[in-house]
Amino acid sequence: MPILRTLQPGDEVSLETFLLQHTDTSMFLRSNWRAAGLLDQGAIFQGTYMAAYIDENIVAVAAHFWNRMLVVQAPVNLAEVVQAVVAQSGRAISGISGPAAQVEATKSILGLSNRPTQLNESEILFSLTLRDLQIPEALASAKVQCRLPHPEELELLGEWCAAYNVETLGQRDTPSLRPDCRLVIESRQAKAMHWVLVEGDTPVAYSAFNASLPDIVQIGGVWTPPGLRGKGYAKSIVAGSLLDARSLLVKRAILFTGDNNQAAQAVYRGIGFLPTGEKYGLVLFEETQA
Repeated sequence: MPILRTLQPGDEVSLETFLLQHTDTSMFLRSNWRAAGLLDQGAIFQGTYMAAYIDENIVAVAAHFWNRMLVVQAPVNLAEVVQAVVAQSGRAISGISGPAAQVEATKSILGLSNRPTQLNESEILFSLTLRDLQIPEALASAKVQCRLPHPEELELLGEWCAAYNVETLGQRDTPSLRPDCRLVIESRQAKAMHWVLVEGDTPVAYSAFNASLPDIVQIGGVWTPPGLRGKGYAKSIVAGSLLDARSLLVKRAILFTGDNNQAAQAVYRGIGFLPTGEKYGLVLFEETQA
């Protein structure tokens, strides 16, 4: 039988050793503990981490984060770590992510299979070795430029973030959506983890890293306003962000997108991404209305 234990400062090496065996589906776990450590005081990126041990080695992990997302990496002992971490954190659950089969099983384990969702997808994982990145001609010729947003552009990007959340993540356009998005944009600006594509002086597309490590980054939040689509901007913004990452010696990039999102798949394949063969599960539950 495994031993269950809440991870504490000092357990980082054991956790990383385990997560490195499942790199492509552990980006949020790896990035968050590096950003915020293993203490859980409710601050951004912090969470409660529960691990199952066999013979002093971690064999399963579940973490319940500050934003109420439950993230799993538990090829064995899934029920044990999931139930224990939710009990330990005391948080409500806003969503679940991790390997697709584990996410589906977690819903059942926690009695959430019938809870209404705003998003419930098994998404295709794509990977790219950055030396194989294909640079779009518009970016190579400097017809468009990819750069860190300027401060005066953050209000616009907050609006784009809200539009992305409604269209892509199924969120409701509530009064709290834009203030929440502005906080996300400001956090990414402070960490230099997002980019805007400009043609001349006009912003035309956006992309971010939602998880970042010295060796690998995960792309998220890619957005082109509807009226500007079909012009190749998405390829250029993602490629531009990865050129910056490559200049910092990052070796690989990961992303996931829906089975039915053919347009996004074409964009990513067009700059060299290929499916890994794994599926990533992402469930976001509908918020209870006051």
